[in-house]
Amino acid sequence: MVMRDNGDIVTDTEDSDTDDMPPLEDVPEEEYLAPDALTLVARRALSLQTKGVEEVQREKIFHTRCYIKDKVCSVIIDGGSCTNVASATMVEKLRLPMVKHPRPYKLQWLNDSGEIRVNKQVLVAFRISKYEDEVLCDVVPMQAGHLLLGRPWQFDRRVKHDGFTNKYSFVLNQRSITLVPLTPQQVYEDQVRLQK
Repeated sequence: MVMRDNGDIVTDTEDSDTDDMPPLEDVPEEEYLAPDALTLVARRALSLQTKGVEEVQREKIFHTRCYIKDKVCSVIIDGGSCTNVASATMVEKLRLPMVKHPRPYKLQWLNDSGEIRVNKQVLVAFRISKYEDEVLCDVVPMQAGHLLLGRPWQFDRRVKHDGFTNKYSFVLNQRSITLVPLTPQQVYEDQVRLQK
């Protein structure tokens, strides 16, 4: 199957009966269809409800805001990222001191400018509500946000992610901390600001 830009779906074998599925057996209708089966299907379709507030988080990446040097910055927590990342633009604007990366490497997935050589790191002190921390980040020209907390941060803090609510919880200095994501509207506002 191929999905085109306009949303049409095209297959090579649309009208073909040569699928890899086995043929259906001839079974009398009364053996597999209850007399009121259609009514049950109709009732089920009519009882569907809209998504609840919690379900909105199902496909969402975790976004929040933090303070770095008393400036509001956007944060993404991503369990799929094998490194913590700081935006090169943020590092420059806030004049955060960078150091040479002990093991430089190349990246390609954070923006559309091709392959990037990652050869600088920065120690970022940030605050989210009452939670204050420092994290060592690789410096890259990232457009998605200012700070990306990946697997190293999650591992070091023994973070637990509740996939249903999209909340992150951990204990730091004998204090329980739960990070709550922004609403989709707040994320959209942050993304608009980042584009400027």
